[in-house]
Amino acid sequence: MQTPQQQNLFDEPAVRAARILIDGASDLVFDYAIPPGIEGILPGCRVEIPLRHHTATGTVLEITEPQDTWAGSLKLIRRLIAPEPLISAPLMEMARWASQYYAAPIEQFIRCIVPEPVRQEKHSEKTHKVVRLLAKPSQEDETRLNKRAPRQASILHLLAESPDRTLTLKELGGTAALTPCRALEKQGYLTITEEEQHRDPSAGEDYLPTSALKLNEEQEQALKAVVADIEHADKKPILLQGVTGSGKTEVYLQAVEHTVRQGKSALILVPEISLTPQTLQRFKSRFSSLPGSVAILHSSLSDGERFDEWHSIREGTARIAIGPRSAVFAPLRNLGLIIVDEEHDGSYKQESAPRYQGRDLAVLRAKLEGATVVLGSATPSLETLHNARTGKYATLRLDRRADGQTLPLIRILDMRTEAKDKKYAGVLSERLRMAIDKRLARGEQTILLLNRRGFARSLQCPDCGHNVTCAHCALPLTYHITEDRLICHLCGYRAIVPRECPECRSSNILLQGFGTQKVEAILNRAFPQARLQRIDADISRRKNAVRDILGQFRARKLDILLGTQMIAKGLDFPGVTLVGVLNADLGLCIPDLRASERTFQLLTQVAGRAGRGDLDGEVIIQTFTPHAAAIQFARRHDTDGFADQELDLRRQFEHPPYVHLAVLTLRSTKEELAEYSMHTLYRRLVKNLPPDILVSEPAPAPIPKAYGQYRFQSTIKSHSARRIATCVSQEIAAMNAGDDIIITLDIDAYSFM
Repeated sequence: MQTPQQQNLFDEPAVRAARILIDGASDLVFDYAIPPGIEGILPGCRVEIPLRHHTATGTVLEITEPQDTWAGSLKLIRRLIAPEPLISAPLMEMARWASQYYAAPIEQFIRCIVPEPVRQEKHSEKTHKVVRLLAKPSQEDETRLNKRAPRQASILHLLAESPDRTLTLKELGGTAALTPCRALEKQGYLTITEEEQHRDPSAGEDYLPTSALKLNEEQEQALKAVVADIEHADKKPILLQGVTGSGKTEVYLQAVEHTVRQGKSALILVPEISLTPQTLQRFKSRFSSLPGSVAILHSSLSDGERFDEWHSIREGTARIAIGPRSAVFAPLRNLGLIIVDEEHDGSYKQESAPRYQGRDLAVLRAKLEGATVVLGSATPSLETLHNARTGKYATLRLDRRADGQTLPLIRILDMRTEAKDKKYAGVLSERLRMAIDKRLARGEQTILLLNRRGFARSLQCPDCGHNVTCAHCALPLTYHITEDRLICHLCGYRAIVPRECPECRSSNILLQGFGTQKVEAILNRAFPQARLQRIDADISRRKNAVRDILGQFRARKLDILLGTQMIAKGLDFPGVTLVGVLNADLGLCIPDLRASERTFQLLTQVAGRAGRGDLDGEVIIQTFTPHAAAIQFARRHDTDGFADQELDLRRQFEHPPYVHLAVLTLRSTKEELAEYSMHTLYRRLVKNLPPDILVSEPAPAPIPKAYGQYRFQSTIKSHSARRIATCVSQEIAAMNAGDDIIITLDIDAYSFM
């Protein structure tokens, strides 16, 4: 039965409806009628709606035209929470484009744009008590207070010494200071007010002001080109290719400064959260004259910090936003410049739904907002280089280091000919050990890279060959000495170290290989006098641990920094004169078309950490495959030569960037069901897909079991990613796979594991 309100609602043909994404864990999307009393609802607006027997909130995805079939069936929107859309028109358009391109529901991108703390709004009010000094006591009153109420006298003294005679109650001692403050308020010495508190992630950090540095000729030309693009209506993405230490960051800073002076905002993307503190420090120091103008967005913030930073960006208080790939959705207004630092880095690709490429969305957003986008790297991705060589992107080059220093000398050490030294377990060569000793004696710093965490990579029985593997994944468990546990680096499963082989009961079971924890133990034995710190995923779980360690290293309170790939990117330490790479072959052993490219980039990037100050740098790469192309080109710092050879191979085998490649993965807890369903889907695809979309034969994934699920894959190639997304998605939907089957389609895939 229709209510009178519903009957009257559909008597008017102009009445519309809104498709609304309901807040919550699930992607519920329902249509609601827009009542006549609510005007100005637009996509991106936040609304309150009825849901079953309670009230819920949601985000308007689109406004739909009225249909006769709706009459009496749609519930009414209760109220418009705010008249202005929470999502801007360009961001909404980017969400629609990304949804179609990456074959993902638009709801998933809306949740990226409006994070959960903002949707919930429960973190919106955070206040604190602020105490302000109104009048200083006379000498007579001060003497009296010192005798009768020393706590009150101390509070007055602290307020008088503060720069603006204002302190928070917390700074005065917390709740213990409230009673004496109330007494002083009654006497007319001070006032206590409740004020909104901005939860600043970098509160307590001191940022010393810096000014623009003098640019060399190459930097000056690059800055002029970026500024010209900012001011011109006809824009083209810019690749800023500069060797390590060439001063790309200073070009970024001065380009952002120009953008802000024009009244526009800027977005700076970095590949890793661990790099964000260093980038934040540089920008906060440079823009210290504009308090609150720099905001940070990443997943390690508390809900309250994320809420406040997001709103400071949206309201225009913060004109500069910094963060990893998810910051591409930052709600900046009047966007003028986007910088993607280390654009080649695989961290810009999201490996869980929605599986977007942050660098590519940055290019798209710049186009939608009429902004300039700069992609910076010493080792650009082959996709970006291909776009530059075909004229799609403009190219700027910085071929010399900004300080005039030469690039570090790189030595390749063939570990096949290195004598096996039991003392250092084949981890440290004699040449690298002596080089570290020399740096310690001279008071210089060393960086050591090993892209594998843990103590030993596996626990193996030499009698029967059994490897102790994860109960949920087809991977050997890695031994972590700090926890004295075997840990799966994929799903996190933990197990006690067995005393004997689970298969043959032999007691000869041995730890094989080495990770950062074992290297740390060896270094402590080899250099007991050295101040050493390790950085890897285990360390980075502790809040601010990476920031604190890098701060100590920058202040020269550490001699040796050992870590995984997170220490290879964008860090600038003038005291580092030696970089050592342990087991450089690790990345070459992965079944991945980008294995060689990633290895070259990693070696070149970490080598660039050496010799960035007044002293020459040296790099020692320990490898069992010294003649590999990635290693030889890295030795010569030859990005163009590597790109020429690798692009030629990609062209011959029809790999990206010459085609788009997607990975279709089917998962199930039942192996036979997964395999059967994958072959069924494959037959449908071969039969129904157009001839320009090629599908490979199904096969078990390189990691055939993960998180308790068996996995089968096919790769899909086409010159059009949109055609892959559209056609393959239609076949997946038509197959009607049961609840036991999970199918994912990863467009422009970066991982094949």
